[in-house]
Amino acid sequence: MVFPTTPTKRPGAAPGPEALVGLLREVRQGRPLSRETACELLRCDEATLPQLLAAARAAKEKYRPAIITYSRKVFLPLTNLCRDYCGYCTFRRDAGEAGAHTMTADEVLAVAREGEKLGCTEALFSLGDRPEARFGEMRETLRRLGYRSTLHYLEAMCELVLRETRLLPHANPGLLSSGWIERLRASNPSLGLMLESTSTQLGAAHPQGRTPDKAPALRLRTLEDAGRLGVPFTTGILIGIGETPADRVDSLLAIRRLHQTYGHIQEVIIQNFRVKPRIPMATWREPGMGDMLRTLAVARLLLRDMNIQAPPNLAPQLAQRTPHVAPQPAQNRHAPETPGVLDGYERLIDGGINDWGGVSPLTPDFINPEAPWPHLADLQRRTAAAGQKLVQRLPVYPEFVGGVVARGGRLAERLRAAVDDAGYARTTVNRRG
Repeated sequence: MVFPTTPTKRPGAAPGPEALVGLLREVRQGRPLSRETACELLRCDEATLPQLLAAARAAKEKYRPAIITYSRKVFLPLTNLCRDYCGYCTFRRDAGEAGAHTMTADEVLAVAREGEKLGCTEALFSLGDRPEARFGEMRETLRRLGYRSTLHYLEAMCELVLRETRLLPHANPGLLSSGWIERLRASNPSLGLMLESTSTQLGAAHPQGRTPDKAPALRLRTLEDAGRLGVPFTTGILIGIGETPADRVDSLLAIRRLHQTYGHIQEVIIQNFRVKPRIPMATWREPGMGDMLRTLAVARLLLRDMNIQAPPNLAPQLAQRTPHVAPQPAQNRHAPETPGVLDGYERLIDGGINDWGGVSPLTPDFINPEAPWPHLADLQRRTAAAGQKLVQRLPVYPEFVGGVVARGGRLAERLRAAVDDAGYARTTVNRRG
């Protein structure tokens, strides 16, 4: 195809609004989005923003028409002890600190069974990175429970949930060796690790010497090892933690390169930083809705047909804050419904997303406890108002289901029972009996 000529610019000068609109027109006609243009679009003015969003929505509808998916889940914070000290994190605890907790098998199973009654199909396991490497108390806890490491305990709890319930585990355990990816794939149809950023210059978010598991090269290695093994993987970027527009684009391009090579990235999350009272970055400015929409739209234009998620409960400047309280893993209930609590989160659809991520009718978001999930009826209503159909998916996307089922075993049996003909979650699942 011969593309129309866009207005020229002086060497070294950023393209003006007219030039950006011309470039967007060419992208909609099929021209790949360049790194340089992507960086400029992240800075585009308010007059250009509607054109950017229109291009992103058009791309979404081309590749993922008329549907927004979500996963109905329970959130299982297996342990919040962590050896890393990220500047944005309120989840982690030191051993002995108020709120520090490692869930028992009974607690894990109780939450999973309660979620099963509410139609959940995903058991999301989140946990701190290698806490036993820093805390003798965690080593003693693992010894008492009968496990050699946190990952061995995670493996056992994933197998427990898979064996005793209809829920499918999805673990986010941090860095993994290829050996551990292979072990966990036996009970997890997909795994997850946020890349966060390829930047090594995020001193506030990743203080030097205090976040050994956040080195981009190590995280990219885990993602690549998963690709070599053909394991469906969720990853994403975290915006607003000190990165530049170029850092965001480079992070998305790194994810795209991995997927182009291995075809295993099932989902890319664009997650915005949220301020919390007790974190070192408590005085930082959060990304606004305009920043989030620009990043989502650029992600859609760069990643094209890949699945892109934005969490509805973190919608910038629109989520009503609740008093910060330390999460209590064994006693969780959905926040009471309040009119307008998340009014406006459906605007994220304008950025070209096709997934809301995991939403729980039972457990809070332990990573962002100040931000309650939207009620599922509200999520459906707002999604429909935006011209999209809300569809419940499993923790593995439809295009990856066949590969997981082909491996056989208990996981394949559970997955076959949970999936419908289109690869999404069955809305009614026969009870075991």
